[in-house]
Amino acid sequence: MTSSFSPSSQASTGVILFAHGSRDPLWRLPIDAVAKRMRDQWPEITVDVAFLELTLPDLPSTVEHMMKHGMTHLRIVPMFLGVGRHAREDLPELVKGLVKAYPQMQFELLPSVGEHPAMTALMAEIASGQI
Repeated sequence: MTSSFSPSSQASTGVILFAHGSRDPLWRLPIDAVAKRMRDQWPEITVDVAFLELTLPDLPSTVEHMMKHGMTHLRIVPMFLGVGRHAREDLPELVKGLVKAYPQMQFELLPSVGEHPAMTALMAEIASGQI
């Protein structure tokens, strides 16, 4: 599902990698690694992370932080492989609340990464031992 609230220029666009969260502090390391790789590869893109539960920061806190740093458009990327209730229902509801709370902001909700054909192809290559 893409909720589009029209994108603006790259300079004022931030990316939020959104994941579930866990009580285990090591659980978040892959999400942090994706954010770090993005910052290293594309330093002009502002990237941060947010979590649904059990791990900080939560989505509203990350939105506030990015707003304070001049972002006017936020692209939210659900870091879910499967599309369960959180991706289908909970996250869109959270974004609706953010749209109401921050009418000056533009929010773009991307499909879960697990739905992207490139991710499916990459997982197949990993599983086959091709990479």
